[in-house]
Amino acid sequence: MVITSLENERVKKYRKLHEKKYRDRWGMFLVEGEHLVLEAYKAGIIEEVILTNETNCALDVPKVYVTEEIMKKISQLDTPISILALCRKQVQEKNKMGDKLLLIDEVQDPGNLGTILRSAKAFHVDTVVLGSRSVDLYNAKVLRSTQGMLFHLQVIEADLLTIIPELKKKNIPIYGTRVEAGDDVRTLSATAKTKYALVVGNEGNGVSKEVLSLCDQYLYIQMDSSVESLNVAVATSILLYELDRGEK
Repeated sequence: MVITSLENERVKKYRKLHEKKYRDRWGMFLVEGEHLVLEAYKAGIIEEVILTNETNCALDVPKVYVTEEIMKKISQLDTPISILALCRKQVQEKNKMGDKLLLIDEVQDPGNLGTILRSAKAFHVDTVVLGSRSVDLYNAKVLRSTQGMLFHLQVIEADLLTIIPELKKKNIPIYGTRVEAGDDVRTLSATAKTKYALVVGNEGNGVSKEVLSLCDQYLYIQMDSSVESLNVAVATSILLYELDRGEK
């Protein structure tokens, strides 16, 4: 059967998932396009796929068929697509955070957050802690920017002012990022890179003063003096790359 009406209860639910409050309430979200659907399938989090009525899908999951017009109403993309997936949020294990952590403080741009998450996976971060005042993890633009790496990375949403003291009790050094009075990340010893929590901050204001006050050491990236600062996603990627390197 093919769903043809916008008044269908399933369609109404899909469209409500465009809003964070419903994603939070139901613990569900949508992903769009073949690549993200495949990555979600690999992670085992798909509840059902939504397809236009002439689309084939070999994935072993429940399937819901809709017209192209309905698909356009469900999708948040400007270009037409033929497949989406309804997914459940992953359950994260806060007691198994590992030794290499990335803490994100008030990053607001979805593209930046998505890129940061991809870099976290690329450079072997064990857990990302997303601060409570950052952009929603399941925002559609964030999901697209991660290119599916979100589904293969542990991400915990928490108040950084609460979690940093807990990390200190585990003897995990807290590295804040700021341009002034910091140490060049390239000067860190190999030992200092084996266990850490790197804190990166807001696009305009950087890491908040409250969070910076809890850091054990400040890091910066040495660069041309005519460049005042880097985009937070670019800077985070460079820092994580350097922290992932072995002996200098």
